[in-house]
Amino acid sequence: MPDTSSPIPAPETLARASSPALDAILGTPFKVLDDGFIRVVDYMGNDTSIVQAARVSYGDGTKKGSDDGHLIRYLMRHRHSTPFEMCEIKLHVRAPMDVWRQWIRHRTASVNEYSTRYSLAIDAARTLSPDEWRLQSTANRQGSGGAAPEELGRELSEGERQFHAEARALYEKRIAAGVSREIARKDLPLSTYTEAYWKCNLRNLLHFLSLRMPEAAQYEIRVYAETIGREIVSRWVPLAWKAFQDYELGAITFSEPEREIVSALVAEGADAARDAARRLGFLRPQPDGTDKVLREGAELSAKLLRFGTPSPW
Repeated sequence: MPDTSSPIPAPETLARASSPALDAILGTPFKVLDDGFIRVVDYMGNDTSIVQAARVSYGDGTKKGSDDGHLIRYLMRHRHSTPFEMCEIKLHVRAPMDVWRQWIRHRTASVNEYSTRYSLAIDAARTLSPDEWRLQSTANRQGSGGAAPEELGRELSEGERQFHAEARALYEKRIAAGVSREIARKDLPLSTYTEAYWKCNLRNLLHFLSLRMPEAAQYEIRVYAETIGREIVSRWVPLAWKAFQDYELGAITFSEPEREIVSALVAEGADAARDAARRLGFLRPQPDGTDKVLREGAELSAKLLRFGTPSPW
């Protein structure tokens, strides 16, 4: 019988997606803090890869570049996040261990960290100048308040210098005495620098940035996130980065109770907004007739101020 099967088509030649602006900085370290850095080791995909995944097609197709931007903005705006997973990036990071402890909580990446069981601990630790010490916030248990007084800052920096020197000397003494590296390291301070390869897809990287770039994030990890976003992601996927800035970093969201309070403010004025805020638990009436502004009330006030609207309480 004659062979009626269809011939196997020749394989399609596909060009690797690239971002010339990112290629130009591959391997270039961006300095962060006093002795840290971030550099791009490798990456896969670009803005076009996001678009291709959304359209389930290959090549540039017949769409114009402006259409690509509109599609990416639509995906970001409506949280259709899977196409962003088509892009991945591998970073080489050098950060203090206390910063890395926050970083590694984002369990959406492949990580390989420098091992002090096999190698000597990096001989560098994060140090603070006298004007970098921050006091504990009185409003946020996990945040900082204002700067420490100058005299206290000088005292703390000198104590830090002595402690770092003593801790390193103790570590090196143990190593010289033949103590195993896994035991010798146990008293090194969290300010000791570590290094890691961190590979993450764009969807999860943007989530990391959405949490670590805002001012509420701790300064030390925030400067790493800002470097990744503004120096790396902006070059890698500029259309996705612009959409992320517009719909995530620069966006303001309102909960249902917040919407109800704002609606009362717009329709009936400040008194009605305060009544709604008390009923919804944003304000707590006090015996003297005033209101205590609770956390949600303070957060709503901050949102209103971004619109140029004074707080109703």
